[in-house]
Amino acid sequence: MYAYVDRTVESLSNCGRFLLWAMRGWVRAAAAGTCPPAALHRGFAHVRATAALPDFHVAMALLASDSRETIALAPIDHTHIAEDEALLLSLWRTSARSDLDAVSATLALFVADETAQPVAKAFGAVAAALTAAGFDPQQLLAPDQIEESPTQ
Repeated sequence: MYAYVDRTVESLSNCGRFLLWAMRGWVRAAAAGTCPPAALHRGFAHVRATAALPDFHVAMALLASDSRETIALAPIDHTHIAEDEALLLSLWRTSARSDLDAVSATLALFVADETAQPVAKAFGAVAAALTAAGFDPQQLLAPDQIEESPTQ
């Protein structure tokens, strides 16, 4: 988590920026009463990652409905990564490493107990679909930023 908090959006890799955009876009669409998958479809299609969209929607919907506290994401055009966004980016990265037990254990700290495992599975499916689309969810910082953050 600390690898991402308060960094600029530009410090993220393409995959990191895409995930951050998708999370912020999902929240923005939901707040506006728009169907989040419909609002995000064009962006997912543009990067050939439409296979990730259903599981991404499930993960975000469960996080939104079953979190013990409201998860705060910054507005879509905000230039820095907020604390809750940093935590979620860290979970996306961990899920890409197929460590769903660790993701589930962390999620259990801030979502209802029965929700942690389904969200972790959705995170894992999204990571796999993003990998198939040519992204690297294990590397969410831009290559020139990795030396500054050995825990990335």
